[in-house]
Amino acid sequence: MNSILDIEEQILIKPGVSPKPPVKEPGKLSGSQAVLEAFLAEDVDIIFGYPGGAIMPIYDALYDYQDKLKHILVRHEQGAIHAAQGFARASGRTGVVFATSGPGATNLVTGLADAMIDSTPLVCITGQVFAHLLGTDAFQEVDVLNITTPITKWNYQVTDATEIPAILAKAFYIARTGRPGPVLIDITKNAQLEKFPYEGYQRCEHIRSYRPKPIIRKNYVEQAAKLINEAEKPFILWGQGVILGKAEKEFKAFVEKSGIPAAWTILGASAIPTDHPLNVGMLGMHGNYGPNVLTNDCDLIIAIGMRFDDRVTGRLDKYAKQAKIIHLDIDPSEIDKNVKATVGVWGDCKETLPMLTKLVEQKVHTQWLQRFYDYRKIEHDTVIEKELNPTGEKLTMGEVIHQVNELTGGDAIMVTDVGQHQMVTCRYAKFNKSKSNITSGGAGTMGFGLPAAIGAKYGAPERPVIAVIGDGGIQMTIQELGTIMQTEVNVKIIILNNQFLGMVRQWQQLFHDKRYSFVDITSPDYIMVAKGYGIEGQKVSERADLRSALEKMLNHKGSFLLEVMVGKEDNVFPMVPQGCSVSEIRLS
Repeated sequence: MNSILDIEEQILIKPGVSPKPPVKEPGKLSGSQAVLEAFLAEDVDIIFGYPGGAIMPIYDALYDYQDKLKHILVRHEQGAIHAAQGFARASGRTGVVFATSGPGATNLVTGLADAMIDSTPLVCITGQVFAHLLGTDAFQEVDVLNITTPITKWNYQVTDATEIPAILAKAFYIARTGRPGPVLIDITKNAQLEKFPYEGYQRCEHIRSYRPKPIIRKNYVEQAAKLINEAEKPFILWGQGVILGKAEKEFKAFVEKSGIPAAWTILGASAIPTDHPLNVGMLGMHGNYGPNVLTNDCDLIIAIGMRFDDRVTGRLDKYAKQAKIIHLDIDPSEIDKNVKATVGVWGDCKETLPMLTKLVEQKVHTQWLQRFYDYRKIEHDTVIEKELNPTGEKLTMGEVIHQVNELTGGDAIMVTDVGQHQMVTCRYAKFNKSKSNITSGGAGTMGFGLPAAIGAKYGAPERPVIAVIGDGGIQMTIQELGTIMQTEVNVKIIILNNQFLGMVRQWQQLFHDKRYSFVDITSPDYIMVAKGYGIEGQKVSERADLRSALEKMLNHKGSFLLEVMVGKEDNVFPMVPQGCSVSEIRLS
């Protein structure tokens, strides 16, 4: 019998000779088959990927699993990982990605960094050259482990097929537990081809050196409750940790019993409905007026599942110096990292919030809450009304989102790319259900929106998915229209086209004396491009046509691309200038 290396050599020397299909031996599986059996045991049913030489054995094995595992062929590996992110964020499950070695693996890097900072659970499988070629600069060999170590929760290289079941069990466990994140498993080609005695797959439930949930200190919960009960102007800041912890009900119960005004980070949006009376709006650089100003007036901050990112805090030495801080987080490293906590409550918020709710007093902070409403009115009269109901000739991004709200009733999943359209959508979209706002938060990855929307639709097929993208970001991953064409997935795409790299232009206008350096971007005819991919489309530049175009898009069976021409030099306000305190937020 020929060895594995002989078979590989035979294929390379005689490309016209097709090898025989792999023979199944009783009690034995190839490494590639073991990978797919692991997926089935982990309830994986969809994979986003792109084949290549070093991962070909896994794709060969996948041929026999097509009735159990659905594979989405993307047009670029970056599209695969962003799609897997969208899937994970919409479904609450772990996204799975395939890529080959070398450039296939390095094309995952942006998505890995994005998933790492936004705590998105992924398992990425990359092919690698034969083990005996490692370190020889073989064709398409890249040291993917050292490249991805800083941007993965864990990574590992498999060189022996017998390792695969246990390593993949560990990979899924690490990716989904505690603070979720991306895991990358690099599998050499010999390990994919080798057959070994298969003894089944056991899910991992414990790793000796890894504690996904820190031990809850009950006395810290008691201290936090005491501070809350004593506070006169308490303020809740919540982030994505509430959603990742599947703690929406527990969070709502805490908010409503305590009666405390609550504001969200962009990744935390939708954990409770937008129109909840205690939901006072969005935090951060382009957040709402009241939450930013009153951060520096409250006497207590209760931060839940958020990390005090610089876009939320502004200048740290001027951030909430008058307030005591309670910080609830599953990741102990986040507590005291940016903002010193008076009380740090370690643990899963699904467990710590009910403990806290039980101890807090039922209250109504009427006067304090009214101050948020007063600031909301100022912002509405100064900014919001002009954005949502403009009287000028040009369409605004805000009025597009406002009409989407009216037509969808706030039930759609909104997936955004990065830029002005992202901030406008996060500010004005209405969310009735959790997991409705999918965006690139910490990394701010242009090109995220289109592939993430494809993944989101697979993650929540029963919900409408609307991708809102700028004319810059769409051109970074526009090839994924080909994925839509081939799969016929139903995604609605809105391009808000201001003929600029808008957010950079806004900064250049406000802080660089209008020196518009290389932000004037030319676009193709998007409707013709969409047509080339078999996707229906329409372009709108007049207000009179907007409503009917949106209705046409939403009612269309299948994907639809709507390009809306908006004001070329419109800005997103309010805005906290870089280097300023959150209370120095500008309305214009």
